[in-house]
Amino acid sequence: MHFLWADVLWLLLVVPLLIATYVFVLRRRKKMALRYASLVLLRDAIGPGQWLRRHLPACVLLLALISALLGVARPTAVFTLPSAHQTIVLAMDVSRSMRATDIAPSRLGAAQNAVKAFISDLPTNVRVGIVTFAGTAAIVQTPTQNRQDLIAAVDRFQLQRQTATGSGLLMALSLLLPDAGIDLEGEVFDSAFSRRAGAAPLDTAGRSKGRDFKPVAPGSYTNGAIVLLSDGRRTTGPDPLMAGKMAAERGVRVHTVGFGTKEGGPVDFEDEVIYMRFDEEALKAIAGITEGEYFHASSAADLHKVYQNLTAKLALERRETELTALFGATAALLALVAAMLSLLWSHRAL
Repeated sequence: MHFLWADVLWLLLVVPLLIATYVFVLRRRKKMALRYASLVLLRDAIGPGQWLRRHLPACVLLLALISALLGVARPTAVFTLPSAHQTIVLAMDVSRSMRATDIAPSRLGAAQNAVKAFISDLPTNVRVGIVTFAGTAAIVQTPTQNRQDLIAAVDRFQLQRQTATGSGLLMALSLLLPDAGIDLEGEVFDSAFSRRAGAAPLDTAGRSKGRDFKPVAPGSYTNGAIVLLSDGRRTTGPDPLMAGKMAAERGVRVHTVGFGTKEGGPVDFEDEVIYMRFDEEALKAIAGITEGEYFHASSAADLHKVYQNLTAKLALERRETELTALFGATAALLALVAAMLSLLWSHRAL
């Protein structure tokens, strides 16, 4: 626990001063007390519980004061609470390299099983969207809470040629932030296509010229995140690092997963066997600039663990919470208890 206004804690020095004053007043009253002829009469008058009745209200009131002073200092603590993430977009590599069998039954089959388990384990209030990318990117499921639709979409994955990692990330970002004004045509396709389609030209930051745009701090968007899985290297499409920069400027975290063995897996391309390896450096860079995390999975079991880890991160998060209201309520309750005890036992207010 720490305090936002720690300087206010100096006011706690008044506590020992109040205790000393209370003790001084008690001793002065004791000196002024009437002398009884018999100590037995005095003992019977006081009774065994008289000390508690006399001093407990004052002790409770002192605790109320301490709680109030701590509340004024604005205490905070870190708690694990349900995440504010409401929408998660999965960007899945479905290039032909996913046919590699270095991970049984294949990279694609292992990824599908892990993603379906990930979807099933998420809280029911979290919406999930799915984007696939190979030579281009496509939305296979818009964000929904319907788990059956999501699992059916995962089962429909089809392998295609080439790997456009940047296109997949841009499509996922557009799906997560549909009102952000991201020009997919201008980014995913060449400038000639954009002019034919009538799209506005883009600057190097991926924003339509003439539109007001103010970048925000990376990782500051708390209502969603992107999880990107890839087992290969970009062979076409926009630069994935530029797409990652666009996500960072909009505060979106991108968690990346590099899937496959370090040595790569053999894939048969028209009677040619090629060993496919994933681009770990690019995936780490995307995660780094967006304040996300990078994971490596070299087996089906590893991939399941990665998605379990992501479930915990996206469903629950450690969040700093201010406790001023709690301390204030405690102080008020203790003050009320002290007043009630005083009225009950002494028949007068403190």
